[in-house]
Amino acid sequence: MEIALNTLKPNKGSTRGKIRLGRGIGSGKGKTCGRGGKGQTARSGVSINGFEGGQTPIHRRLPKRGFKNYTRKNYEVVNVFDIQKAIEDKKISGSEVNLETLKKAGLVKGRLHGIKLLGSGKISAKVEISVDKASPSAVKAIEAAGGKVIVKAVAPKAEKAKKSERSEEKAPAAKKAKAEPKKTKKAEK
Repeated sequence: MEIALNTLKPNKGSTRGKIRLGRGIGSGKGKTCGRGGKGQTARSGVSINGFEGGQTPIHRRLPKRGFKNYTRKNYEVVNVFDIQKAIEDKKISGSEVNLETLKKAGLVKGRLHGIKLLGSGKISAKVEISVDKASPSAVKAIEAAGGKVIVKAVAPKAEKAKKSERSEEKAPAAKKAKAEPKKTKKAEK
């Protein structure tokens, strides 16, 4: 059989005809055309999301789980050995390492809230690295190699410590004020 545009047709059984609604009881889709009785759902343009005929819908039957912290900050992670490898591969030249040099070296993309330096691996190069956060082990490794770590952002724990120090400074004055007994008219007489 010769193939031409006028002889092309789909395989047998691969397509079905459109359901013709409202063509009598015998068609199986007569009268209400599969929309049930009257009311909101019998009309066009209605989609009641999650509606289950009045029974408690699944999104209310299931318990709530988890919590998404909207103030969370996500940092791109760079390890000490990544910097050492980039220096060996001559992707990083010079002693100063910052966001721009890490981007050029392909270690970070710079899309998140900042960069965190972690202390996995060893480093022998003397570098001055500027990051948003750094782990104590990373700082120790860089300083052991003769380098320096400049942390831009203040760590949350350090912030909490500062706040608690401030509250302790204010607290004694408040305690003294409470400790003094109130003078009453009887005491004056």
